[in-house]
Amino acid sequence: MIAALPMYDFPELREAHDLLWAAIARRLGVAGVASVPSQLTRSLSHRATWMHPGLLFGQACEYPVSKSFRERLRIIATPRYQAPGCVDASYRSAIVVRKQDSAGSLEDLRHRRCVANEADSNSGMNLFRAAVAPLANGAAFFQSVEFSGSHLGSLQQVAAGEADVTAVDCVTLAHLQRHQLQLVSQLRVLDWTPASPCLPFVTSHRTSDDMLEKLRSVLADVLVDPLLGSVRGTLLLEGIDPSPDPAFTRVTQLELEAVRWRYPQLQ
Repeated sequence: MIAALPMYDFPELREAHDLLWAAIARRLGVAGVASVPSQLTRSLSHRATWMHPGLLFGQACEYPVSKSFRERLRIIATPRYQAPGCVDASYRSAIVVRKQDSAGSLEDLRHRRCVANEADSNSGMNLFRAAVAPLANGAAFFQSVEFSGSHLGSLQQVAAGEADVTAVDCVTLAHLQRHQLQLVSQLRVLDWTPASPCLPFVTSHRTSDDMLEKLRSVLADVLVDPLLGSVRGTLLLEGIDPSPDPAFTRVTQLELEAVRWRYPQLQ
């Protein structure tokens, strides 16, 4: 089995992620779970962890899970984060431009250069598409759309003038405001996208119902343990919603709304 938390695993957060996993692993061991991995796996891409048949505990982006990995993963719980743009177990993406950009609204970015992290990202594409769709009139809105491979890479391109706008999930932005202030100080939030559920904690589709309930119980316990308060604070974790929507209703709804606006892809 493996465990991996790749979605927010910036270098500055790795120690906190290790401590979080150690607390989860210790409780799983006490609960009688055998062969619990002692360390997080960091040698695989996030997509490779989602495909891994031995994934015990991970985190994923809802849009690619709903589109491509639905049969590979089971949802453990949806986290609640303490970051501007988060409400309960939902989050938004910040629409970010350079600090000195003259744009006063999203409409002002028509025919400008867009960069997103990945073509199937919920925060970088799906939520952004939902924000742009009502303005696009069924046509291409941006001059160009490129993909950087990461939210950090997208922000770096905007700051460097290689692109004009990107959408970054609010939890990533909050972490970077703490740890990449020099970069973030060159940027500003122009607007916000609609909201959807936060990036869920997941496990392999092979995980049994009994193990799934143990994972939920252990995670809930870890997220109220007073001895782990500083770890949760570092990770901006407030708690979990233990009853996630396996149908990904909100994510799918946003996609269908964009299609109704005749804007099926970010362009």
